[in-house]
Amino acid sequence: MQKDSLYPINPDRSIPWNDLPELPLEEEIFLDLEVYKQLGKAKEALALLNGRSIAIPNQGILVNTITLQEAKDSSAIENIFTTEDELYKAYSEGKSGELKQGTAKEVLRYIEALWRGYHYLDEHNNFDTDYFVLVFNEIKETTERYRSPVSRVYIRQGGSGPNAGKAVYTPPRGVGIVERKMDNLIDFLNGSINIPDEPLLKLAVAHYQLEVIHPFSDGNGRTGRIMMIHFLCKNGLLDNPILFLSRYIMDHRQEYFDLLAGVSQKGDWKSWLLYMLRAVEFTSRLTFDKITDILAVKEDMLELLKKNSEIRRPDDLIEAIFTQPFTKVSHLTNKGIYSENTARDYLNKMVEMRLLEKRTIHGKHYYLNTELKRILSY
Repeated sequence: MQKDSLYPINPDRSIPWNDLPELPLEEEIFLDLEVYKQLGKAKEALALLNGRSIAIPNQGILVNTITLQEAKDSSAIENIFTTEDELYKAYSEGKSGELKQGTAKEVLRYIEALWRGYHYLDEHNNFDTDYFVLVFNEIKETTERYRSPVSRVYIRQGGSGPNAGKAVYTPPRGVGIVERKMDNLIDFLNGSINIPDEPLLKLAVAHYQLEVIHPFSDGNGRTGRIMMIHFLCKNGLLDNPILFLSRYIMDHRQEYFDLLAGVSQKGDWKSWLLYMLRAVEFTSRLTFDKITDILAVKEDMLELLKKNSEIRRPDDLIEAIFTQPFTKVSHLTNKGIYSENTARDYLNKMVEMRLLEKRTIHGKHYYLNTELKRILSY
């Protein structure tokens, strides 16, 4: 144990950390005034976000658009990049199973993993091994479970410097070791272990623990970020999985990895806890602002359409174009809102009004809600 640290550190980064401490942590780790001040700010911001979101009549508008951007940023943390137009086009075409390989497909798989895990928890009420395997399988499009007890997994130094490729951390491995540590984490998530008793502190601890257990061959970071959103929903802090956490992590990516390492190498829990609480506070306020802007623009567009006597059922048209950034004629016809000719005429009319932008991609016509794209992008 490092001097002055309540947490045992990882003594040799090149060998499996089979002595990774199981939960709970020492209670003294959380007894810090700065941590509790930041905890109060994070709880307040999250409560404001949840209160704002439940007032929206059509949750699909909010959930679809926010989770789309969350998936993009969470994937970017793992160096899986896609342009917004590529992603929005792919999303407008349907589920990822209909796509060929590519970064947009991987991002869409993240969305499917987020929703499948959300519905699994809603049905089963608790986290379990099958939950984690389900989320991982959706992310990676695989049928694998926890990694093999002989799997030679290392976390290596990136970049091109003199230490590039060197092991900076080796997760635990061996017969039954990953399974035992995951069972301990699952007990912690389900409330069998009550230190700490504050859900947002538990959230930070659980995400770290999953990262260092590293139960899967790949996709652990994305699995952990999905788990955090689901944990907030399960504990009644969010009604829908809309927190935009990956945006903060992407903007502070190196700090994220440095602070994860700081816990295992120096026992520095305080810096990690503060980072995660700031992430919750910042992203809660950011998502609150996005919701407010989306609703304001939506109302402004609806008012303009209602003044145009040519357009019937303007409310349904507006609902459709705010469900996702790219709209196709088929989105309106498949829902039975309009006939094909009417749908095309109305969308083109909105282009003339400068409310939408028409794009032709690979011979197909799409209508981009430019204001929705702007809001999602900031």
